[in-house]
Parts: sequence; structure tokens; C-alpha cells
Amino acid sequence: MNCTSGSHLLVFPRLRVQNANAISSPLTHGFPSMTAFLGVMWALERKLQQAGLDLPMNAIGVVCHDHQEQVTEGGFVKTFRLTRNPVDKAGKTAAIVEEGRIHLEVSLVISINTESWREEYLVQVAETLASMRIAGGTIHPQAKSWLHRYQPKVVDLSGDEASRLKKFRELSRSLLPGFTLVARDDLLDKRLSQLQTENPNATRLDAWLSLSRVDWHYQADAENGKGKWQPNHTSPGWIVPIPVGYGALGEVHEPGTVANARDNTTPFRFVESLYSVGQWLSPHRLHAAEQLLWYADSQPENGIYRCRNDYENSLTSTQNSF
Repeated sequence: MNCTSGSHLLVFPRLRVQNANAISSPLTHGFPSMTAFLGVMWALERKLQQAGLDLPMNAIGVVCHDHQEQVTEGGFVKTFRLTRNPVDKAGKTAAIVEEGRIHLEVSLVISINTESWREEYLVQVAETLASMRIAGGTIHPQAKSWLHRYQPKVVDLSGDEASRLKKFRELSRSLLPGFTLVARDDLLDKRLSQLQTENPNATRLDAWLSLSRVDWHYQADAENGKGKWQPNHTSPGWIVPIPVGYGALGEVHEPGTVANARDNTTPFRFVESLYSVGQWLSPHRLHAAEQLLWYADSQPENGIYRCRNDYENSLTSTQNSF
């Protein structure tokens, strides 16, 4: 499955998001999961439909310009800054639940596919988005919101291929400085092959953990009998472990048949997080909108609900999640 090409890109530059969720999965933190941004896109689409504006949204890209994770300062080991909640109804102290937060400045690029786009729609979409939350964080207006760099805009990609590439190139330059997350599922297979040459029992989990860190080993006779510390690999870039969706743990349950479910009108399924590897890149290194955008790839029959990005789609098409 590849990214569905849209006719327009809606660009909402440099949104200030306060107290977004910094814990993206049970194993990763530091930036909200891409599934959270897909959720924002779908919620925005539904809100617009309720307001009488039907804009099919099929993918979203995120460029991060600034971030400040709310952690303690000083020392090598950092912890989240937690809050003491008010006392409960009985007057007892409420339990402290670990909750990571992060302040962000991000640009959202949403792909839509419509033949009846009108310029006045942009104001309605921007106002609707400003009233929503992104990964649990609130959107705050910029101090100088009248500046051109903060104004939402539309990029028309309905022309030929050369026109699309030119317009995206202009857009990518306008999103500098910043970094965007792209999928690098292909690196998992490469690292797994490398590990299995040393240990045939190495698994995809070992490859994922190996890509998430750099191990240093001391070689006593590296050069002229003198010891030397050497890394086990050289990182091919700003590689990070990321959650990419959910995998089913069982069959789908009928609505209302599972106790304490949040929604009794929607089928229910127990799932766990799926993980892969991503890479932070400057937007000017991308050559087409499809390399920036993330989209949903749901396969209920296989129990897979995950998001994808086509940056390295030409290198691999296999499932690299575990």
C-alpha cells in the first residue's frame, strides 16, 4: 500500500503546542507518536463534516521546529516533571501518575483530495484546528500571528508531475529550520542481517534495540598492542525507535460485550503497540510530498493497524514490525 496522492496540501505552520504527551508508547518517549497526529487529522475531518464541509483527508506530515520536554535539569539521569493533583472527594491525596509532557512548535501538512477546493475553506479549517488538541496538548497562538510565516496556506498539487515537485520543493524550503520524521523500516532488516552473521539466534527485537543505541567495546590489541574503545556501529543518521501502530491480541468483540470499554457502540479489540525505526530529516532533503506524509494502513483480517510513510518504500515492502 502506498500513500494516496492528494490534490492539495493544507499547511499550518509553526503551531505552538503546550503540554503534549511526550510518552509515545510503553517503550519510547521524547515526541508524540505519529498515530496521535493521524488521530488529529481524522478528528479534524469529522468536525468539518459536522460543520457541513466535506474534505477527505488521507495523510499528514509533521515538521518539528522546537521542542522542550518537561524533565528535570542537571545530572545525567533525568525524570519527568510531575504534578501533584488536587485531593480527591474523600480529602485524601491523589496518587501521582507518571505523565510526560512536552512543549512543541510544529508545522502540520495535511493532504486532501478534492475537486471543489475554495480559498475560503482555509479559514474555517484553521479555526477548527485551533480549537482542538494535538497529542493532548493545547494550541496557543503565536505572539506575532499576523506575520506571513505563521499564516496557513494551500499548496495546489493538481498539476503535472513537474509542477508538483516544484511546489513541494518551495514548500519544503519554507518549513526550514526544522526536522521531520520519516519511516526507516528498511534499516531493521539490514541490522538484523548484520547481527545474525555474529549470532544466528538474533531477532528483530535485537535489531531494534541495536539501532536504538550505540554500544562501545574495548579492544585490548586494536593497534600496536594498545587498547582502544570502538563503537559496534556507526549510525547512518538521526535514527530513533518509534511506535507505528497496534497489533491485535485476539479477535474482534461485538460492541458492548467488553466490560468498562470506553465506547459501547464500536467493535472492541485488545491490541499492543507495534514498533519500528524512524529518522529525523530536514525537510529540504525530501523530494516529493509522499516522502513527508504518513497514512493509515489498517489490515483487520491480519490484526494490523499501523501508520506508514513512503520515504524508503522503494527499498523494501516487507513487514518490519514485531
